[in-house]
Amino acid sequence: RRRRFPAGYVRRRLVGWRRAGVCRHPYVPVQDGCVPEVVQVWELVKAGGWPMLPLILLGLVALAIIIERLWSLRRVEVMPPRLGEEVRNWAARGELEPAHIESLRRNSPLGALLAAALDVRHRPRELIRERLEDTGRHLVHRMERFLSALGTIASAGPLLGLLGTVIGMIQMFLGILDHGLGDVNQLAGGIGKALVCTATGMIVAVPSLVFHRYFRSRIAGYVIEMEEQATALLDALERAPGAARPAAARPAQRPAPAAPVRG
Repeated sequence: RRRRFPAGYVRRRLVGWRRAGVCRHPYVPVQDGCVPEVVQVWELVKAGGWPMLPLILLGLVALAIIIERLWSLRRVEVMPPRLGEEVRNWAARGELEPAHIESLRRNSPLGALLAAALDVRHRPRELIRERLEDTGRHLVHRMERFLSALGTIASAGPLLGLLGTVIGMIQMFLGILDHGLGDVNQLAGGIGKALVCTATGMIVAVPSLVFHRYFRSRIAGYVIEMEEQATALLDALERAPGAARPAAARPAQRPAPAAPVRG
């Protein structure tokens, strides 16, 4: 429901906004005393100047990264339910065919980790752990894709907004130096236009920082759960039939020298 004001009050306010550089027209026809929509998004973008363009681009990139990571880091995509239990049942029954392992590898990040353990299941436990650690580093790097870019946007947004504000203030003071102080409303409008960049930088940076921390903590939780599933699979492989692994090779003992024969 629109708020109603006296017509004279609205026109006086619009004239003041015009002098401050916010409204495009000195007045707008008033119908039934209703306040028209005078402050548009495009007017704010133009008021911020050229630094608003990279800020808008950074905001769009951050939005795309957030949507993509929200979709890719769903639990059903990273750790499908009951997948670890199903793989342990395979190991217990000895149904570890190459086709099953390859299908498991393409299933999810958890499946890729468990498949890496099954590839070297006949080797000692220490070697299996090394393979799991190596595969885990690659999986974490893949899950953290685009997060460094999101963190950069969170850090660069306020700085770029501050740069736009500084440029706007410099232009305003140079105008005062050339033409004098002039109207106070015009000075206030120039300061307001300069601060638009700072506000836009904060709007871009705050959600980027929040989601960057959220994704990092979510990935850390996934890593802990995947380690638990890998450890449970190693225990299941040791209990599986025919799970005897070759022991570490011992150095060959030299034969004892023969006793000298006395004549």
